[in-house]
This record gives sequence, structure tokens and C-alpha cells, in this order.
Amino acid sequence: MLWNICSTMNIVTILGLCLTQSCLVESKKYMRCELSKELVERYQISKTFLSNWICLIEHESERDTKKFTTLTNGSNKIGLFQISSKECRSGHKIEECDVQKHPCCKMPCADFLNDDISDDVECAKRIFEQKGFQYWNGWSTYCRNQQNLPNLSIACNINTITPLSRLLLL
Repeated sequence: MLWNICSTMNIVTILGLCLTQSCLVESKKYMRCELSKELVERYQISKTFLSNWICLIEHESERDTKKFTTLTNGSNKIGLFQISSKECRSGHKIEECDVQKHPCCKMPCADFLNDDISDDVECAKRIFEQKGFQYWNGWSTYCRNQQNLPNLSIACNINTITPLSRLLLL
């Protein structure tokens, strides 16, 4: 009898947390061309590397901003770019982060789970500057070979898209 009560309470607690979290976090599953356009226009991602970024995102998160993966070593990969929990604040002090091993984006990990991807892009750019695309297993496995990259010029007519002025975004 006690076991049934405890089990029921655990299930209710977990369901309550899931419902609360899903209400608080808005997420988005991007279409390929929509994401390509946003990365170029809004976040000034170079068209030169855009196919690499899109391929990476598709193989890491399937273009889903709420993607959350728990690894066997206890760390997590979070959000659109599947950024490691070692790169953000998730209960540990970010000052303890070893900058030689991790770019340390110094933002809450939970910020990578919503539909505002500005912080995700900022952190991903920082990681790319320090570690390159090989930081992401999805890129190393699927996107390293140029032949595997999506042709966004044709599929999304990316050549006609230009970065928007920062003043227009404010």
C-alpha cells in the first residue's frame, strides 16, 4: 500500500514538473530555409559557413530548440546547437570552468531551451571560434565531407538574403 502511494506521488510530481516546464518554455522546430534565412539576416552567420551550420543543427537537434540530451557521463547537450552543459551554468559555478577545455558561455543552460536563439547563436559562435565545427559530433560524423552539406543556394535561394542592419532589429 505504501509503495503504491509513493509511486503515485512520484508520477504526479514528475507529470507536474513536465507540465510546468512545458508551459514556461516556448520552443520551436525550424524549417530548414526559415532557419537559414534567420541565421544570415538576424545573426550575421556567414553564407560561406551556413551549410555547415545547418547540417550541424540538423544532425544535432533536428532544428528543435527544446532538444535535451543526457549523456552517459552525466552531462547534457542542450538546445538547437546541442551545447554541452559544461559550457553554461547548470548548478555549478561557471568560474570553475576550465577555459582551456571549454569556451564557457557564462549563461544559464536553461536559456538554450526556448525559442529565442540569440543566446544559443552567441554561444555557438564562441565555441566555433575556439574549437571549430569539430566540437560537435554531428558535424564531425555527417557534415565534414562537403558533399554531405545541403545546397542552400538552390533549396533556399540563400544568395538573395543579406544580413539586416542591427538598427532594424532593435
